[in-house]
Amino acid sequence: MERAPTEIALEAAKARRIPVTLTGSAIAESVAELAFGFMLALARQLPQGDTSVKAGQWRRFVGVELKGKTLGIVGLGQIGKTLCRRAKAFEMNVIATEAQPDLTFVTSWGVELLPLEALLEQADFVSLHVPVTPQTQRLIGKPQLHRMKPTAYLINTSRGELVDEEALYQALKEGWIAGAASDVFSKEPPGEHPLLSLPNFIAMPHCGGQTQEGLRRMGESVAENVLRVLQGQEPLNRIV
Repeated sequence: MERAPTEIALEAAKARRIPVTLTGSAIAESVAELAFGFMLALARQLPQGDTSVKAGQWRRFVGVELKGKTLGIVGLGQIGKTLCRRAKAFEMNVIATEAQPDLTFVTSWGVELLPLEALLEQADFVSLHVPVTPQTQRLIGKPQLHRMKPTAYLINTSRGELVDEEALYQALKEGWIAGAASDVFSKEPPGEHPLLSLPNFIAMPHCGGQTQEGLRRMGESVAENVLRVLQGQEPLNRIV
């Protein structure tokens, strides 16, 4: 699944015959790498170790390996596929839920497709990569968090609205799950958000696509589509 633009009046653009396009997979690598970085940071408690050493302590943090663990990808679009490839390189098992699966990819990469409920029950890491729609609003709430293993981790590099943040705070505080990491919040910046007080929660300021390479590819895609429209050609990845 790909993210749909939420700041553009699509119907108004359509009525005026103004093309609206996506930038395709320009930042898929960047976002997938941040999600994978979150997995490593959660598994090995990197933020806690960094804070400890800088405070003059020498506490040994016992983490877990990614090898042999199960990654559950919610949304197997461009970003989800890219994350899958990296997980397979670490010898992880990959399961996914996807409304319109690319069966060729699923078969060639050995991905097991499951309903969301089954994915949550089996995954050691759950990574969200779906757009916000009426169906996915608060996709992860109390019932879903209770389905996850107490040793599992939740990662969100998509949109803050996918997660019930109050429920996530309770889950992390009471140990329903082991930890979580998020690049996004329902309100940005989040201000004095309760999640930010938790040691088992990692936060980033919505910068999944903020790499030199990703921004360059995005700019190139925008420029190419502008030139295509000016030359009377069909733009790439048009949605309206």
